Amino acid sequence: MARRCELTGKGVMTGNNVSHANNRTRRRFLPNLQQASMLSESLGKTISLRVSASAIRTVEKTGGIDAYLLKAKDADLGRNALAFKKAIKAAQASA
Repeated sequence: MARRCELTGKGVMTGNNVSHANNRTRRRFLPNLQQASMLSESLGKTISLRVSASAIRTVEKTGGIDAYLLKAKDADLGRNALAFKKAIKAAQASA
């Protein structure tokens, strides 16, 4: 499974460990990914996504998963999130 947030697109970054003697060794900075279930009011069910901790905070600030997905760019979203966005748009159009 890829270490990438399904909402924000955050992924692994690389850099250096720098010792006191200024020796540099390569390292990886992994995103803080969590398996989160969020309630979609439009669909009437919970959506389970693998997202970063900062994305969870952003979703809460935006006003829920529905509002976040409708506002987000398609290029940033993962495959599962795009499918949920399409389903939310369809549910809101029919209601």
